[in-house]
Amino acid sequence: MDLPIPRVGITAVGSYLPARQLTSQQLQDEVTAGLRLPERMFEKATGIVTRYFAAEGEYASTLALGAARRALDARGIDPLDIDLLLYASATRDVCEPATAHLVQAELGSRAHALDVSNACNSFLNGIDLARAMILAGRARRALVVTGETPSRAMRRDPGGLADFREGFAGYTFGDAGAAVVVEPVERGGILDVETETASEHWAVGGIPGGGSRHPRGDEYSYFRGGGKELRGVFEKIGGDILTRVAARTGLGWDAYARVLVHQVTVPYLERFVELTGVPAEKLVLTVPDLGNIASATLGVQLDRVKDALNPGDRVLLVGLGGGVSLMTMVWEVS
Repeated sequence: MDLPIPRVGITAVGSYLPARQLTSQQLQDEVTAGLRLPERMFEKATGIVTRYFAAEGEYASTLALGAARRALDARGIDPLDIDLLLYASATRDVCEPATAHLVQAELGSRAHALDVSNACNSFLNGIDLARAMILAGRARRALVVTGETPSRAMRRDPGGLADFREGFAGYTFGDAGAAVVVEPVERGGILDVETETASEHWAVGGIPGGGSRHPRGDEYSYFRGGGKELRGVFEKIGGDILTRVAARTGLGWDAYARVLVHQVTVPYLERFVELTGVPAEKLVLTVPDLGNIASATLGVQLDRVKDALNPGDRVLLVGLGGGVSLMTMVWEVS
């Protein structure tokens, strides 16, 4: 007799935004004094109107902790009810130890704790890793959290137009946290995962400091990279992954209640819609009011729509990350 296939799904979600909000024009005024840029240039170029920044004394772990508590409350469980805590983010509090331990110390959990890092795909990778560990019998219930403070990698005082251009992609950033509970479910759950990696493009964008190549020095602590180059890579390899998912699952756009996509700028998202044909009404637009919140993007979007989802609804999550990687996940509400 065939044994039933184990199912693992997302059973709760939470998100957290810091209190400090500022407009793109306020940010432009702050970082470009003396450069004589056109009024509202940041907003017009990116479509980002506002974003949230962590305050002094708030860290990536602070935002992750806020989201984690909300996810646990939504599930009605205690921190001691989880046995795996994955901190999955492009941002960390310190180089060592893993930021998962800082979150856990404040949360009061005793779970196996570790970090997962893969740029803006970190959170999606964390959910996939949690699922794999549960299926392997290494965990029963996981909490996957992210806290993103990429605003602190912005070049706040560019020395001239060259510095400004090199760091412009960093001016899309905002800060946020997200969390999900992942555990076995009786029906639905995570139905499909697909990845595409093009590591030959790793140098297109990122933060070069903090590792063994450049362990110290402020000059290496700023985000630098070309948004146009990154978009070109994603356009080149992104269509294939969606084609594979559709062929394997037999699911077209009409099969999804929502399509959650990592969002960098409004023009970037509009290009995604143009290339893929996804119905715009299935998207959850976050970039105009939050900016590019890195790996927290999909978690925040999921938290915004969770109350409108019903059992049996399917959601497609599409992650894009520097490195360069793409990732999709098909999730059916249990």
